[in-house]
Amino acid sequence: MKTETLMVAMGLAHIVAGHGYLTIPKSRTRLGSEAGKDTCPECSILEPVSAWPDLDVAPVGRSGPCGYNARVSVDYNQPSTQYGWGLDPVVTYQAGGTIDVQWCVDNNGDHGGMFTYRICRDQDLVAKFLDPSYLPTNEEKQAAEDCFEAGLLKCTDVSGQTCDFSPDCSQGQACWRNDWFTCNAFNAGSRRGCQGVDNAALNSCFTTIAGGYTVTKKIRLPADFTSNHTLLSFKWNSFQTGQIYLSCADIAITGSGGAGNGGGSSPSSTLATVTKTSSSATSSSTACALSSVGVTFNQVVTTTYGQTIKVVGSIPELGNWDVGSAPALSASKYTSSNPLWTYTMNVAPGKTFQYKFVNVAASGAVTWESDPNRSYTVPSGICSSTLSLASTWR
Repeated sequence: MKTETLMVAMGLAHIVAGHGYLTIPKSRTRLGSEAGKDTCPECSILEPVSAWPDLDVAPVGRSGPCGYNARVSVDYNQPSTQYGWGLDPVVTYQAGGTIDVQWCVDNNGDHGGMFTYRICRDQDLVAKFLDPSYLPTNEEKQAAEDCFEAGLLKCTDVSGQTCDFSPDCSQGQACWRNDWFTCNAFNAGSRRGCQGVDNAALNSCFTTIAGGYTVTKKIRLPADFTSNHTLLSFKWNSFQTGQIYLSCADIAITGSGGAGNGGGSSPSSTLATVTKTSSSATSSSTACALSSVGVTFNQVVTTTYGQTIKVVGSIPELGNWDVGSAPALSASKYTSSNPLWTYTMNVAPGKTFQYKFVNVAASGAVTWESDPNRSYTVPSGICSSTLSLASTWR
């Protein structure tokens, strides 16, 4: 019966699209999408494999701990100088800190299951994945995967966080564990599978197939491990199909952060990430004396010739809700595969504001995106000079 079930799952893996990738902190996969190289960031799939009920049994092969996307022939285990992933940490956290993490599941690819985040403490091994001139071998990828499995950042490490057992797993099976995070039951109505974790709105994160839903949790970083450049690995084992999804993000871990949020992203804004732009933008101190932070809006929205996207909001920098005074986003990075509009403003740390995107036609007619207003608070004491807020039109 077990063999028959696995064969059915393997068959489904090629029929049903199953998709998800790490978004906060900003993963190499997400950077590949934003750079226009990866036309389906949610499609880095390890298949066909036995993903269930034993979450650790499948060898990773060429997928490695960072993922391989066969659709675009991208191996995220090797940094890219051309497209800019893997070269530097995208965010600096503090050792022992509790941080927000988020991934995105596609509307047509939610196969339920369980997911986790991991740190590998073998810096010599991780260094092989930080060299843009070197592609790790499959043996090195598996060694790194084994190291990441040993460095599980358990759901139960965060006080007050609900850590359930999967409703699709039975007591006695290998998946009966609550150190991983679990999705809802696969057939659970409107709160099915992984989509139901946040009960987030469609397009609360970006996927190229059918729109995505955010899945947000908290993890606690090791208090006794620091690194100027290491990797945070995300792994999602599908319940319905024989598929595993792997992503990694380049991060730095400094000092001792206690139980604070360690510079993590704000849950009040879609896909908010802190991006390190220079060595002067980070510090091992818990307080940094930055007078202003560059906040970049990255809005994915398809437009036609003559249309302009603006960001209007509750502060003077965003026009005080006056569309005529609101700044326009740039379409310099806009492509047919990645219709990205961008704008950067400088604002003081600790500032809270609400905002929306509007589409201004050549005639001057204004189309507002739907309610509710978006909101964001720039973290106080932030040690990075830029923030990135990525979203899609709603």
